[in-house]
Amino acid sequence: MDTTLNDRLSNLLDNVKNARDSFLGYPVSKDFDYSPLYDFLQYPINNLGDPFEDSTYKVHTHEIEREVVDFFAKLFRANPKDYWGYVTNGGSESNLYGLYIAREMYPKAMVYYSESTHYSVKKNIHLLNIPSIVIRSQENGEIDYDDLEDTLRFNRHKPAIILATHGTTMKEAKDDVSTIKGILKKLAIQDHYIHCDGALSGTFGAFAEPRSPFDFLDGADSISISGHKFIGSPIPAGVIVTKRSLRDRVSKGISYIGSLDTTITGSRNGHSPLFLWYAIQKMGVEGLKARYEHSLEVANYCREQLQNIGINAWSNPGSITVVFPKVTDQLKNKWQLATEDDITHIICMPNVTIAQIDLFIEDVKTEMETAPLEEELMYY
Repeated sequence: MDTTLNDRLSNLLDNVKNARDSFLGYPVSKDFDYSPLYDFLQYPINNLGDPFEDSTYKVHTHEIEREVVDFFAKLFRANPKDYWGYVTNGGSESNLYGLYIAREMYPKAMVYYSESTHYSVKKNIHLLNIPSIVIRSQENGEIDYDDLEDTLRFNRHKPAIILATHGTTMKEAKDDVSTIKGILKKLAIQDHYIHCDGALSGTFGAFAEPRSPFDFLDGADSISISGHKFIGSPIPAGVIVTKRSLRDRVSKGISYIGSLDTTITGSRNGHSPLFLWYAIQKMGVEGLKARYEHSLEVANYCREQLQNIGINAWSNPGSITVVFPKVTDQLKNKWQLATEDDITHIICMPNVTIAQIDLFIEDVKTEMETAPLEEELMYY
């Protein structure tokens, strides 16, 4: 390898490492070690086709992928005799799949989603060419159920597809799926589909207290999560879990691969299921719960420390996201803090420590002492 190429790789590695070590504003876990799996990177692992069906191509991790789906199906209280899923490229693809099945079931449906819904949803709706209506959000980021009911009532002659969010992007608010289900029942809208986007919070939603209804027993027809967020992975990944009976509506046999075409993409990354499977095997349900409890403890500490210095910080119940008025660009850039309109947040992922929070608090104190009056006002 020539010197120039070596230098570029070395510089890139330094840049990535430095960026990894200094962010608090995005939901990506970085406390993982997949070194026992490095030998698998020598192989062209391609999980093409349906993971629950045989395939002519054998360089795959379908068995591992099925176990990942099994784990989350059980966590989401899916019917053990009627579930299916696969490991996707990320939460956006998972949401696309949920909406795709819903559209195939109800081609003349209207989609309803809140203004706090992830930005990918609007793009997915556009790709699928489904008419949609945006519903107001409450102050905490949760969908406005009164506005949803009024809007549904006006369109009750149409099938309804509801995109619920279990953990919104900025405020980690949770839409109550059982309340949404109750509204649909009240209005006698029998033709309906509820997809729950649980990108970050869905992974630990079963452990939260108070628990916000979001899973299959609560009324969801499909649920998506992002594997690289709370669990952590060097490659972005998502998981979609739905009902097998619904998947059957879109499946097509493909002789070329000797399998069913039931996924969004044909060729799929076969390494991502392996990473998720390995993490699940190492931590189990109890380990996953412990990660959440640690994150919640750090989030509570972060919120209290900000409040102690006069910052109006708050969190939704059971949330690991701390919301507060936007900070200066200097702080935002140093700690890579996501900012939208007049708010900023810190997401206390499992790798975030009390020591990191203390360093951030010290930076905030310094800024408050030295910032001009007009900048200082942003903190209140």
